[in-house]
Amino acid sequence: MPTSIRLSPEVEHRLDDLVAMTDRSKAEYLRDFVERGLEDLEDYYWAEEVLERIEAW
Repeated sequence: MPTSIRLSPEVEHRLDDLVAMTDRSKAEYLRDFVERGLEDLEDYYWAEEVLERIEAW
């Protein structure tokens, strides 16, 4: 599903530099960033929920 985001000029410039240094596209990097970010957030909220259960026990 296509999704669009606005990047600050600084972030877009950094992404452009990364693309220029490698053989990957912006889309590949953005997909990777979103997937990793989601995994990190899921882990965080899962751990927070487990901690709350432990503290309530």
